[in-house]
Amino acid sequence: QVQLVESGGGLVQAGGSLRLSCAASGRAFSTLAMGWFRQGPGKEREFVGVIVWSGGSTVYADSVKGRFTISRDIGKNTVYLQMNSLKPEDTAVYYCVADGSSRRIAAGTPASWGQGTQVTVSS
Repeated sequence: QVQLVESGGGLVQAGGSLRLSCAASGRAFSTLAMGWFRQGPGKEREFVGVIVWSGGSTVYADSVKGRFTISRDIGKNTVYLQMNSLKPEDTAVYYCVADGSSRRIAAGTPASWGQGTQVTVSS
């Protein structure tokens, strides 16, 4: 089991940037994939993106492609979500997730979830 702790949420104006962090602990990371989901008010939970820990390859949802970037710091066991050109519709609780399979993350069924961090984008 992986323990995940997110940080970095907050309030930002439209067009601004924010970086979320997710510190992971509890298992070997060489076989791990990590990612982000979000759930806006009155909306269903949405896949944002995923990164494979070994190699760093990424996949993003179309809604954030070109604006959001996922990266990882192997030494700190931390994954980041850099969000640029934020829009009011990006307002949501953002969840960090982890699994042994990037496919399971993309399918919406990762094994581990963080507690979530609120991101609010004002117009």
